Amino acid sequence: MRTNPVTVLLTALATLLGLLTLASAPAQADPQADPPSALATGLHISDGRLLEGNGNDFVMRGVNHAHTWYPNQTRSLADIKALGANSVRVVLADGHRWTKNSPEDVANVVTQCKANRLICVLEVHDTTGYGEEAAAGTLDQAADYWISLKSVLAGQEDYVIVNIGNEPWGNTDPAGWTAPTIAAVQKLRAAGFEHTLMVDAPNWGQDWQNVMRTNAQSVYDADTTGNLIFSIHMYSVYDTAAEINDYLNAFVAAELPILIGEFGGPADQWGDPDEDTMMAAAERLDLGYLAWSWSGNTDPILDLSIGFDPAQLSSWGQRIFNGANGIAQTSEEATIFGGGTGTDTQAPTTPGAPAASGTTATSTTLTWSAATDNVGVTGYDVVRVSGGTETAAAASTTNSVTVSGLTAATAYTFAVYAKDAAGNRSPRSATVNVTTSQGGGTPGVSCSVAYRVAGEWQGGFQGDITLRNTGTSALTNWTLAFTFANGQTISNMWGGTPTQSGANVSVVPASYTATIPAAGSVSVGFIGAKGATNTAPTAFTVNGTACTTS
Repeated sequence: MRTNPVTVLLTALATLLGLLTLASAPAQADPQADPPSALATGLHISDGRLLEGNGNDFVMRGVNHAHTWYPNQTRSLADIKALGANSVRVVLADGHRWTKNSPEDVANVVTQCKANRLICVLEVHDTTGYGEEAAAGTLDQAADYWISLKSVLAGQEDYVIVNIGNEPWGNTDPAGWTAPTIAAVQKLRAAGFEHTLMVDAPNWGQDWQNVMRTNAQSVYDADTTGNLIFSIHMYSVYDTAAEINDYLNAFVAAELPILIGEFGGPADQWGDPDEDTMMAAAERLDLGYLAWSWSGNTDPILDLSIGFDPAQLSSWGQRIFNGANGIAQTSEEATIFGGGTGTDTQAPTTPGAPAASGTTATSTTLTWSAATDNVGVTGYDVVRVSGGTETAAAASTTNSVTVSGLTAATAYTFAVYAKDAAGNRSPRSATVNVTTSQGGGTPGVSCSVAYRVAGEWQGGFQGDITLRNTGTSALTNWTLAFTFANGQTISNMWGGTPTQSGANVSVVPASYTATIPAAGSVSVGFIGAKGATNTAPTAFTVNGTACTTS
């Protein structure tokens, strides 16, 4: 994640220190040093290269995705793959600074990566800027989190790289980075981890004081398996071709594995990164790169896609996916998935028959039993069936979706298909018949809604909705509907159960909020993810009837 790493003066100092490092040959890694004996379990390192378990060279071409702040955007993995990426770096949290991602959630992320034929780099973000950022956690805490996930990650060495901690040291005393990094690596090895481990540089990932560069060999040698790769983050510190090529060439000459784990291109108040040289150098040296980031940035100039929509790539996104040395030109799928040869020809099983709930004049929520697949189900297509004709109605990465835009007092028939990353489609499910309610909403319903943000933090917020029955009779079995304006997503709710399809949210009550007496009210609270803007919804309906707002 881009952070202002230095002032202009410190940037100048970085260049000077780089020259001094070059002039001090003994401080550089020895290219003739014998590397540790590699334990070739899945993805591994050999002679400074990242290889698959079968010995095939694997060069990452992918992007970063902020999963921990946008947990409902797992569809993004399929979208990133569809644009040609072969890998994705997924932001997780260990609970020190942001809400901890559970083992179940991490297991689902790995499953979705595999289903979409993406190599998955998992990273803990809570360590960002330690020593300078007061809220940051330690690498030791991050290592403990990975150990708590060992049962989820064991056996996934062909598909998963563990990036111990994001940008785990700020600009204050960056020399302190080396010992905790070695200790975290050794702690994971002692716990039995055989995955390739990735370590980020200090100086907010940019290593402008060359601490990682100078100490890379000692850190690498501390890993008894030799399966360690270094990650440099390149933003405004790297605004010249000389700086970029010098840094990357030094690691390649020393046969020390490295990739560009994050980088940006758009200019900002701190400088103008030279992304063209970064991408060209990565291609020339056969090094991986992972652009920051898919969507949802507090600084939207770094959004590759606008509003998580793969059809709306920003100029930055077009550069990464479709430009010179970009993903479309240079990405090659990992051979563990068949190398793109179409070897996966097995279709998912048939999903269960959908069931309808919360039907209003204009929408209905469908839920079905999940399908299974030999590699993994990537999503579901919901279709409207009319005689022998099918029309696309909705898509979902989970086994539930709200179909909106329906006509009041109209009968519909829906069915579901499951699909996998290779394009195989299941047989069609059994159908369900749904009739929408009368137009104008449910007779007798009168309501008002008060929506407020109870608290906000970077990437997230807490919302509170008070629904008041302003009618003369009790309101039961209600469905509240509204639309977010800025890509917000709900991750947890109390007082109701949400269903979200894109920006559209539908909420049905919990047992204790199902009945609202005349002149009474109920409250529903939730935790959500957000980007830089968090505009409140402006229109609400209950059972299809518009409510006033207060």
